[in-house]
Amino acid sequence: MNRVRLVIFNAALGPLDYRVPEGMTVEPGSVVVAPLGPRQIVGIVWEADRLPATEVPDAKLRPLLAVLPVPPLKAELRRLIEWTADYYCASLASVARMVLASGGALRGPATMIEYRLTGGIPERMTPQRHAAIDALEGEQATIRELAGVAGVSEGVLRGLVNQGVLEPVEVDCDRPYPRPRADFATPELTLEQREAADQFVAAVKDGGFAPFLLDGVTGSGKTEVYFEAIATALTKKRQVLVLLPEIALTEAFLRRFEERFGAAPVVWHSSLKSTERRRAWRAIASGDAQVVVGARSALFLPYASLGLIVVDEAHEVSFKQDEGVRYNARDVAVMRARFEGIPVILSSATPALESLQMAEAGVYATVELADRFGGARLPSIDTLDLTKEKPERGRWLAPRLVAAMRERLERGEQSLLFLNRRGYAPLTLCRNCGFRFQCPNCSAWLVEHRLSRRLACHHCGYETEPPARCPECGEPECLVACGPGVERIADEVAEIMPEARLAIATSDTLNSPEKAAAFVSQVEAKAIDVIVGTQLVTKGFHFPELTLVGVVDADLGLEGGDLRAAERTYQQVAQVAGRAGRGEKPGEVLIQTRHPEASVIAALAAGDRDAFYQAETAARRHAGAPPFGRWAAIIVSSEDEAEAKEAANRIGATRPAVPDVHILGPAPAPMSLLRGRYRYRLLVNARRSAELQAIIRGWLGALDFSKGVRVSVDIDPYSFV
Repeated sequence: MNRVRLVIFNAALGPLDYRVPEGMTVEPGSVVVAPLGPRQIVGIVWEADRLPATEVPDAKLRPLLAVLPVPPLKAELRRLIEWTADYYCASLASVARMVLASGGALRGPATMIEYRLTGGIPERMTPQRHAAIDALEGEQATIRELAGVAGVSEGVLRGLVNQGVLEPVEVDCDRPYPRPRADFATPELTLEQREAADQFVAAVKDGGFAPFLLDGVTGSGKTEVYFEAIATALTKKRQVLVLLPEIALTEAFLRRFEERFGAAPVVWHSSLKSTERRRAWRAIASGDAQVVVGARSALFLPYASLGLIVVDEAHEVSFKQDEGVRYNARDVAVMRARFEGIPVILSSATPALESLQMAEAGVYATVELADRFGGARLPSIDTLDLTKEKPERGRWLAPRLVAAMRERLERGEQSLLFLNRRGYAPLTLCRNCGFRFQCPNCSAWLVEHRLSRRLACHHCGYETEPPARCPECGEPECLVACGPGVERIADEVAEIMPEARLAIATSDTLNSPEKAAAFVSQVEAKAIDVIVGTQLVTKGFHFPELTLVGVVDADLGLEGGDLRAAERTYQQVAQVAGRAGRGEKPGEVLIQTRHPEASVIAALAAGDRDAFYQAETAARRHAGAPPFGRWAAIIVSSEDEAEAKEAANRIGATRPAVPDVHILGPAPAPMSLLRGRYRYRLLVNARRSAELQAIIRGWLGALDFSKGVRVSVDIDPYSFV
């Protein structure tokens, strides 16, 4: 009898054994349907000797029901799943679930009905029908998806179908993607770029694991350099994965890619419609998708023949997932390349300290681009000491920065103001009684958004309209906005420069690839004079007419207890500074700060990256912080505060006494209430010699918790809220 062991997507049950019925063929990696009680579940056949044994006798095994029509998951991907689960103290089931991210893709070839406009006019035009017709121009999708695009009910669209305004179209769910060509538009590279590209091309040709750190200043043409490696992979008929940190960057990247290779790559991110996700997944698994550009989740897709991985803006914090499996896509990308035996390129103008240390140790090969492309010069950088050059009363921009913006406006050039704070103001209070608006689900203040007339929590998404009266004392017209957000800065610019054309660039305003593309087009067409934006504008954009960058509050990122605050501030400000002077015209950067003597600010002003990294390295080594030590956070949460506290105290009381491991806490987390759950935290600091994951698993595995308690582990944490 043939007995197999399955990984199923229920971590509480663990692996289960089944019988393979006569005539059915399975192998490790096969995706199958199996019975579980009265239900049918999906599972992955795994090597039995790599999973804990089950004690069910052969005679009691239930038979598998079917093998799903998708290629078996390769051994290299199964090893990556195991490594990720082990390293990040997650269940095998939760990691494996990320691989099968499209349920529809598992059902095999299919056609489906989508709908599109015919150009007809309904007999009776209602406001909803009018809005739907305007919104759906050029769109084709299912009724449900079109309803989401148009912002109307499905009933409205079905009425348009009956009126002949929308027509059904049968489409092949797995229709092939256009194929990019390596030789479509070969670029002219500088000598420095060609020498860098040649190293990547040789690595792709030779095959084998080869990690690279592509360390190039902003505007040096890093993308064009790794495009040459992609071209080589295409000629070898190998697949390529390019990871981007933000969906908003996707459209600009797709355009550059299509100009170079003649066809767009396959896209993978959370905004895809279910039909697009299904089509992409199946094309990736079959090998038909040659180049995939995606967010971090694209890392776990079942590539048939992966030949190269590129992590663009590899320093970005958004590559770290903070919920579910708390993995860092930058590090997992290196491990996937190792298991696959292929090159991986980490590209950044401001690499993470961990990446620089790996390069210094010789683990990563460093490829440097020291000069901007096309003769462009790096911008001049100066600080504005806000204790001496004070903004006018009630304003946030210093006179010298305002004068520089006016000068750019007169010359027909563009300016960018950077403040990493969405909305109008971070705090709203009553001037009569001092009442502060706080989120009912989180220990966070509500942020005022005047553009959408709402008070919003940036942690849980709670929203409410600003009240006419103070809910505490009942006083009318007494609410005061405290501190600036990007909307408030935009208002200030509109007041002092009413002739300037403004754009606010945040995740609120550029919340889809289409909106991001429209924003880029407007800037390139010189229809915008001043951009006011958050970290979204610090990377990936190339605007030749943008010659001034003003950092409104460089000290903002240094507040709080973030262990990487200095590094993150340096990266953000250096990246946004890099948006200036990328064309023929010289750029200027003005940094507003109250602490010009701080090491981060001084290094930015001096353009001395090495000095900053040396100081940060020394501080991290002294503190035993990454990359010289290891950190892990244990977060305990419950909807019942007493229950969360009791569980955290029990974990603290059973802490192991292990050499080279120091355990802090438990204590209330800085964000002690998040999405209605009370949170406590323990922080583990260990030397690199300690087996951190094994210690944590042994410690927590011996404890039982009530159903309402969640205990999560964050290895190498980036967020300390």
